[in-house]
Amino acid sequence: MKFIAEVNVMPLKALLDPQGKAVRLSMHNTGFKSVENIRIGKHIQLELEADSEIEAEDKVKEACEKILSNPVMEYFEFEVKKA
Repeated sequence: MKFIAEVNVMPLKALLDPQGKAVRLSMHNTGFKSVENIRIGKHIQLELEADSEIEAEDKVKEACEKILSNPVMEYFEFEVKKA
């Protein structure tokens, strides 16, 4: 069966996000003063084959842990759906 996984990788909340801070400053300078905080991460979409949704979730979790995120600086969330 074919599955699609939507993965979000974000900086840990305890860490500073210099890219988010720079974008927030730019937004304030262009009139978006109501924006208080910005955190910038990655959105990744995977298409994969698996025998079941549980197997697909296990594969996506392993990919996130080994390749798609850095656990020292980032956390991840994902959702798997049938394609």
